[in-house]
Amino acid sequence: MPELAEVEFFRRRWSVGHDDRVLNVLTHDRAKIFRACMVARLKKSLTGATLRGSAAAAKQMLFRFSGGGLPRAASTGWLGVHLGMSGELRAEPPGYAPQKHDHLVLRQKARSLVFTDPRMFGAVLFSTGRAAPEWWTGIAPAILSDAFTVEAVAAFLRRRGRAPIKAVLLMQERFPGIGNWMADEVLWRAGIHPKRLAGSLSPAEVRTLHRECRRVCQLALRTIAGEGGALPPDLNVHIPKWWLFWHRWEDGGRCPRTGVKLLRETVGGRTTCWSPGRQRLKVEG
Repeated sequence: MPELAEVEFFRRRWSVGHDDRVLNVLTHDRAKIFRACMVARLKKSLTGATLRGSAAAAKQMLFRFSGGGLPRAASTGWLGVHLGMSGELRAEPPGYAPQKHDHLVLRQKARSLVFTDPRMFGAVLFSTGRAAPEWWTGIAPAILSDAFTVEAVAAFLRRRGRAPIKAVLLMQERFPGIGNWMADEVLWRAGIHPKRLAGSLSPAEVRTLHRECRRVCQLALRTIAGEGGALPPDLNVHIPKWWLFWHRWEDGGRCPRTGVKLLRETVGGRTTCWSPGRQRLKVEG
């Protein structure tokens, strides 16, 4: 499932349409991605509307519209996109003919903004109103925000003290945007075994975990989000080789820092990779 940096990567693909009007809205009305959205209202509201801006938070995107078929009292249309397992956004030529899995297409004069999702685990949300909807404002504070403090992380780990730290890092109510590979990357950099119980981390380890969460998010946004061209491991997106990212799925892959063979196992319901030479499991007392 796309994580923080991948979501930002795809948001930027649609950012080329900022400040342009939507001439027409094409949908596969019965597609499951619209299960929480009234398609007729979406199409009426966005036809003729201008895409004013966009943002990414956690694993979601928000696109803001004005004008067109939007009610005057509402003034703003809020389009939410969740990519699910297989969704992606892209920009195509204005005359692009939608394909089987292209469930939402916003036609503009210079391009077509396309949301494609073969497995339809993604979702489209739509609201109108002067303020952003609750499904957006209710997202937990970003890891790179001032609200993501060491104290907040420590309190969260105490409340979920009997859960493995890998599973806790995937909880979006405190670590928004962190997914499977990012959690492995954070723990590898912090030198913390993924099976450690969250409540067993020392104050120093909590500070290290907090620091590495922010660092991995910063680095991922800088190197993966790019400009919306191609995701890793494509060669035109550079990720330094000392990331665990490059080695975690290799059979016989080795830790880029210690040279020790990496291990993979299911932890917290997710396939997890770690370095036994760097991440040692302490015996819980």
